[in-house]
Amino acid sequence: MDEHWEIYMKTIDGMIASVQCNVGLVREEDIKAMYPTIGFVKVMLKNPKENGLLDDTEQAEISYLEDKIESSLIKFRIGKYVGRIISQGSVTFVFYLQFTYNWEDFLSYALEEFESYEIIHGFQADNEWNYYHRLLYPTIYELQIIHNHKVCDNLRANEDLLKIPRMIEHSFYVTKDANSDMLKEELIKDGFTLQEETKNPENKIIFYRKDTPFYYDIDELTLDLIKLGEKHGVVYDGWETSIVKS
Repeated sequence: MDEHWEIYMKTIDGMIASVQCNVGLVREEDIKAMYPTIGFVKVMLKNPKENGLLDDTEQAEISYLEDKIESSLIKFRIGKYVGRIISQGSVTFVFYLQFTYNWEDFLSYALEEFESYEIIHGFQADNEWNYYHRLLYPTIYELQIIHNHKVCDNLRANEDLLKIPRMIEHSFYVTKDANSDMLKEELIKDGFTLQEETKNPENKIIFYRKDTPFYYDIDELTLDLIKLGEKHGVVYDGWETSIVKS
């Protein structure tokens, strides 16, 4: 099975949440039939931050609990760990179960060292993996922010000064029913320059503008471009820029 973990922030029930998800599983075609039941272990944090997230003082113990749950799933061959949510003073570990006949044995083994925690657990049928797709797996906007911050981190690692404006190149894939002419008009109106189409790969629009690739600036810009693409039936395909140190 494909292991590709991402961690990101979102809002759940109006409260900030830190979500970690094995996004690689979305590419597994047969996994729903193999693991048709969702299970969870919800642990109430002893000393959460004021915003309800995990405090550094409790990080080691929660990480150990997480490792114990995952290793117990493997030991009892009961299921697949898919993610966790930290929010409102608790951390919820989520997994999909192959079967449940040894659920109590799994819990006893996984949680035997954590009697000092208040813990809630349970399972229910979820043949379509609705919880995974609707709660854990990031939206197209959240995926873009994840990508943005990885690029920004890489630029910073190369001593880039992210707040210096420079040319940033973006691209759209043009789908069958796209209104690409209207898209181009709006891009030009917003100050973008379009690359000559003879230089572009088929079904692709490449454009650029001087902007600041700082985390929140590039998030706002790219999310607006995603919405613009959705409006005209094209798919935003990301951005790239050069390193600027001075």
